[in-house]
Amino acid sequence: MANYNAIKYSGFSKGALTLIKTLTASSSSTLSFVNGSSDVVLDSTYKEYIFIFNNIHPSEDNRNFGFTMSIDGGSNYNVAKTTTIFYSYHDESDNTPGIVYHGGKDLTQGTGNQMVLVETGNDNDQSGSGYMHLFNPSSTTFVKHFIAFGNSYEATNNNQNSFVSGYGNTTSAVNAIQFSMSSGNIDAGTVQLFGVN
Repeated sequence: MANYNAIKYSGFSKGALTLIKTLTASSSSTLSFVNGSSDVVLDSTYKEYIFIFNNIHPSEDNRNFGFTMSIDGGSNYNVAKTTTIFYSYHDESDNTPGIVYHGGKDLTQGTGNQMVLVETGNDNDQSGSGYMHLFNPSSTTFVKHFIAFGNSYEATNNNQNSFVSGYGNTTSAVNAIQFSMSSGNIDAGTVQLFGVN
């Protein structure tokens, strides 16, 4: 595993990053990081993990990219999550800038995908990128907090920044994370998993 220099996101995660695994999408229905499978480490080795997604391109237009959690090594991705999401946006013609809380895209004890990249277009030049911090997933005392940020080139030619946070409501160790689109495949893009030293 490669060891990367210190990277700082908004004043946190100042430790050195260790690259654990890179998954590359190619018309993939899901990208899954399962502890102990294919050299993936997602356990008590690190107290914080960072997933970085680069140029996620959906196969279908106007789709959301998100994640689910598992406590049984990926047999079931059904951990209930309570989350919140808001986003800022600005279109290419400078007509509709704004900031919106999006109650329809957050979860209240929901087990489905929590969106991170929202309404991404599938034109050749459209994609989304971002990152997610997952804190102490191996804890058997506390719920599993996460913070995420995404930037999407929307189907309607908006630039959209999504700010997402919440927790997986389980005191069992989370040992697998799966990424997917709200519909269709992940046509292209990479997701990297880092451990924070």
